[in-house]
Amino acid sequence: MNRKQKYKLYEEIVNRAMELGIKVQNKFSTMMDIECADLTFNLRLQDWLEADDFNFSHDFYGIKNCIVRDKYPTNNFGYFVPRFAGK
Repeated sequence: MNRKQKYKLYEEIVNRAMELGIKVQNKFSTMMDIECADLTFNLRLQDWLEADDFNFSHDFYGIKNCIVRDKYPTNNFGYFVPRFAGK
């Protein structure tokens, strides 16, 4: 998957979160958080996007609440590991 395809999926994930009523203060910075998580965990983005609401929300909130923004890109998510982490 190329970079452009990944960014499209990041945007679709943020849009789905907003449709579910998850508060997103800044769409761009949230996409950057997802990118950091993807670089760290090699996320299965399509599987995450297609997940049921509970599992989708778990990973979205986990990334949003556990990311440590001390540098960019960060790889510090504390002890959180997304359900849709790849290998």
